Amino acid sequence: MFKKLASDVMGLSDIGTIVPPEQYGSVDSDDYVLHEDGEKIFFLIRSKSDEYCFTNQALIHLDGNSAMDKRRMLKRYTYKDNHISHVRLETAGNIDRDVEIKFELGNNSYSIDVDKNQIEKLKDLYKALIKIGSIQDENNRLLSLANESILTTSETLRGSSRSNASHEEFTAINEYSFNWRKEAFDKYLRSDFGDVFLLFINN
Repeated sequence: MFKKLASDVMGLSDIGTIVPPEQYGSVDSDDYVLHEDGEKIFFLIRSKSDEYCFTNQALIHLDGNSAMDKRRMLKRYTYKDNHISHVRLETAGNIDRDVEIKFELGNNSYSIDVDKNQIEKLKDLYKALIKIGSIQDENNRLLSLANESILTTSETLRGSSRSNASHEEFTAINEYSFNWRKEAFDKYLRSDFGDVFLLFINN
């Protein structure tokens, strides 16, 4: 009992391990994956208190207070609404038992300890997160340019027809602007990064 408590206090009990794909169906996170909507687990890290489940659509985090407490909070962060940035991988020193992957997801900062013997698999996750973040950066830039373009076009059309435009013409301009923006959002705000995980995750 005292060994277990000391281990928990020192943080040694919370070093995560990477779960192999054949065990995905037995983890708690699987119950919250939107399988019906085409969501799929691509990478999963489990410690005694937490699960970090990376799907093609989101990070599902089962957040436990400690290894001694069975209560956990379910958190879900979609890639569509949360930008991945500042991805880092900290390798182990001579006496360390773990390596550490760090990243920011929206307004949330993560630092996950993983058994150092699984560093090669963790490198795959590192690459996938780096790539997703770079795609999000580029898509945000293109979305901003698209917004500027449609605003300029819309204002030009409104200005040129303001003196004699009919209600129908104004309605047509507004409808065109709305549809154009919707297409831009659908194109540049990606919700599924399964192709990226398939490229880099080598289970």
